[in-house]
Amino acid sequence: MVEAFAVASGKGGTGKTTSTLALGMALAEDHDVTVVDADTGMANLLFHAGLDDAAVTLHDLLVDGADAAATDAVYDRFGMKVVPCGTSLAAFRAADPGRLRDVVAELAADTDVLLLDSPAALGSKSAVLPVVLADRTVIVLQPTIPALSDGLKVQEYARSYGTETAGTLFNRVRDDEGIERVAEQADRYFGGETLGVIPESDAARAARAAGEPLLAHAPDAPASQAFREAARRLDVRDGASEDVADRFRSAVVPDEV
Repeated sequence: MVEAFAVASGKGGTGKTTSTLALGMALAEDHDVTVVDADTGMANLLFHAGLDDAAVTLHDLLVDGADAAATDAVYDRFGMKVVPCGTSLAAFRAADPGRLRDVVAELAADTDVLLLDSPAALGSKSAVLPVVLADRTVIVLQPTIPALSDGLKVQEYARSYGTETAGTLFNRVRDDEGIERVAEQADRYFGGETLGVIPESDAARAARAAGEPLLAHAPDAPASQAFREAARRLDVRDGASEDVADRFRSAVVPDEV
């Protein structure tokens, strides 16, 4: 069984990487989970997972003629497998985004759930590939109308390639933001359900500074509990690994965005 989710937002600052790792840790209680930092241009998951000294990263797998295997970039962390991406501008320029198809296909053969931490904006081929490859998207939002608008753009693009929406996740929510009204609008316009409402959290900032996922750094924090509840609402569908891998390898790489 395997399903690939793109965790996307449409804008920066929503806490998308924090959300990806939190959902990954929560889902890993029942599934074999692999988290991939697919934001090849502005990668930062390696800092959140204490992997800033990783010897092999996703960038090394995307260079034409690379001799590294996908498994070389997989690290066991916090009960899940983590594939970090490097931060070098030179490596980003040398990377071939189209090779992400083969990397994801190889990873799909040995996991239950793939979480692709996606770039914030749909501005390039490398940015849109995660939502093109995924089975479904989890759209991370802040409770504002502009954030909903950005998220809807992601959903529209994903659906044009057959990628449905698993649900929305409101993150970094403060008490005074009228989340009920915004969530009602989200339920009307987005596919899937509202998976969760995650409160703004000092613990999340402290976790980033410590190089740990939130659920590892502060497992009992209200935000951690809310992420676990969101993961419980995220239904993981069955799929044959071989079929999923074949679909990834044959996925259409957009020529234009």
